[in-house]
Amino acid sequence: MQPVERSRQAEKDLLKDLSKDTAEKGQTKFDLVLASLQRLLRRGAINNIGKMLGRMHPADIAKLIVHLSSPKEKRTVFELVRGEARGGQVLSELDSGSIQQLLADIPPADVAWLLKELGSDDVTYILGVLPEEQSKEILTLMKTEDSAEIAGLLKYPKDTAGGIMTTEFLSLSEDTTAQEAIRRLQRATDAEMVFYIYVTDKEDHLVGVLSLRQLLTVPPETPLKNIMTRDVMSVSVDMDQEEVARQVASYNLLAIPVVEKDNTLVGIITVDDVVDVIREEATEDMLKMAGATEEDAQFKSSTVAAARSRLPWLFTNLVGSLVSGAILWYFRLTIQEVVALVSFIPVIAAMGGNVGLQSSTLIIRGLATGRIELTDVWKMFFRETWIGLLLGVACGVLLTAAGWLWHGQWFMGMVVGVSLVIAFLVSTSMATIMPVLLKRLDIDPAVAAGPFVTTANDITGISIYLALATLLLEYLK
Repeated sequence: MQPVERSRQAEKDLLKDLSKDTAEKGQTKFDLVLASLQRLLRRGAINNIGKMLGRMHPADIAKLIVHLSSPKEKRTVFELVRGEARGGQVLSELDSGSIQQLLADIPPADVAWLLKELGSDDVTYILGVLPEEQSKEILTLMKTEDSAEIAGLLKYPKDTAGGIMTTEFLSLSEDTTAQEAIRRLQRATDAEMVFYIYVTDKEDHLVGVLSLRQLLTVPPETPLKNIMTRDVMSVSVDMDQEEVARQVASYNLLAIPVVEKDNTLVGIITVDDVVDVIREEATEDMLKMAGATEEDAQFKSSTVAAARSRLPWLFTNLVGSLVSGAILWYFRLTIQEVVALVSFIPVIAAMGGNVGLQSSTLIIRGLATGRIELTDVWKMFFRETWIGLLLGVACGVLLTAAGWLWHGQWFMGMVVGVSLVIAFLVSTSMATIMPVLLKRLDIDPAVAAGPFVTTANDITGISIYLALATLLLEYLK
């Protein structure tokens, strides 16, 4: 058997063994490929790794690199990606930390060569996560027109429309004929995803848009101003990327133009970038609700930094627990008179906090996705309050029965049930109002969830329960 054939057979045997192992463990196809890559790295089978990467999509290669444990392994795999174009595509799919690790020791000239085939939005993203000095040095080695374009994009904040847009789009004058537009379209090899043709006046102001279908169904001599749609949906360069994503999703667009304040067309944002924004924003909201950070989620922050970021949320719980303890101490005489009241304190605290968290999560996601507007606040308030009442009645009836069966006192069960109903009403009301109030104050509503809502509702639930028990103490003895 020839050496090449032996190498191929060894690779097949390895993949077969790994496939059997992962199938037995219930792992996914990605787990299989990652395990295969790690084993080939340990064996130093560079040729086999190169062949494996040659058959993979750049996004899949990027995912493998992210999941490798050491920077050395990441650089080894990245260096085996053949072709500058594929290497650049892999970079554009990586997270910021992996990009910094891979490009830390690569000469700026080589980085500039890797980026030469990428779109302006991808280049802007990659340079934006690199140290400023390294980014500037790479820019000076790029083509003059490309570097000027990228430098212009880097001036925009990364979370705005200007920061994620691409300047590689097709725009034509309103006096251009359909025939000339088709000719220009055939030559527009650098334009990114030509779904729409944007029409401008002599000052480059956006005045209209038309689809390819419109262009192909009119006589060749028809000027674009006669067939374009004048009511163009656009976004400003300083619009937050989350609002941009909401606009694209609401109007089912494949791309949306970006304009300056004077309506000058400066770029477009395509749907693939919007998908990334939606994922990022959803992840960011979930992390805020948990009191964590992006670096913490990717296991890139140090243990000290991770502990520091989570401490405020846990401190909120700590303070809330101390307040709850103080409330229990305040009502100690009531508890001494009827010790059975202690049985239901955990139930009241937990149930109130959980139902509040449910309501706040729905409101926060609704505000983030645009399904709920600030004008809907009273509608949502009454809806969530009514839901809280129904949930409270259902659970309250069960607790009333539990109190009677457990302690033989139907009145105690009634006190517990009524307390839970009131706690649910307060909990849903607070969980609805707090995110809306923060939204009006330009504070991310996601910080209202998690410990803030649950802790506040724990305190109010216990207070309501023990206060009601104190008022009706003579009936509980």
